[in-house]
Amino acid sequence: MSQEDDFRGIRVGIVGLGLMGGSMALALRGYFAAIDGVDSDPATIEMAVKQGIVERGGVDAGEILKDAGLILLAAPIQGILDTIQNLEGFSAQPAVVMDLGSSKCRIVEAMDGLPERFDPIGGHPMCGKEKAGLAHAEAGLFRGAPFALSVLERTSQRARALAEWVVQVIGAHPVWIDALTHDRWTAATSHTPYLLSNALAAATPRSAAPLVGPGFRSTTRLAGSSVAMMMDILTSNREQILPALERVREQVQRIEACLAGNQLDELESLLSEGASHYSVLTGGIS
Repeated sequence: MSQEDDFRGIRVGIVGLGLMGGSMALALRGYFAAIDGVDSDPATIEMAVKQGIVERGGVDAGEILKDAGLILLAAPIQGILDTIQNLEGFSAQPAVVMDLGSSKCRIVEAMDGLPERFDPIGGHPMCGKEKAGLAHAEAGLFRGAPFALSVLERTSQRARALAEWVVQVIGAHPVWIDALTHDRWTAATSHTPYLLSNALAAATPRSAAPLVGPGFRSTTRLAGSSVAMMMDILTSNREQILPALERVREQVQRIEACLAGNQLDELESLLSEGASHYSVLTGGIS
């Protein structure tokens, strides 16, 4: 039996059937023996089962995860941490455990305390929408996106291979990265952009609405994200977000000083530097 055949025989249990968990269930259909789902909301479970997004669904994690060979933790971060803490009572068989959380250090640290029968690995797909919930889930959500993978010392080669295969079949590409570096980078590329988007929206007079165009909409899009979800993320990665915010503050202060002093050459140089960084960071893709 090939390794791929081995993987296809696995039953997958997804904890959390919101945007990420629901999209993962849709993207993985046909690649595993079965996809099951756990969610605290009975209406979400009803929708997931009725629409065939999962084979089995329920609010009882112990019932749904008991046969899972791969457990995907797609709840908000605190929900992921709570599930890890209680996972020993939910599943009695060996299983690879991978999370989809937006920060890694706290989750990986918690995973390290799991019983030996669990084979943990950290994960984070770098994609999403400002609209949450199963109703917005789609199989193509991960296509072309970076997918961070963070191993523990105890992570087996099989778990690494299975995680990479999951990333491959959903159309993403793996980025192997340690948990601390991940949290530093996402503080700059994901968490701080949300805060800046939110701050810009809050600082703009409502009376300016008639002149809101595509530029403002794209720049403030993240402000529409679930505040509860973002509070969970921001508190989990606070230590890395604060220095990222400080770097942005310093750059804004330089720009402000140039404008205040009518230092146009210096202002043009700063803006050119930002444009250059943008091109490097995005590969020139707008």
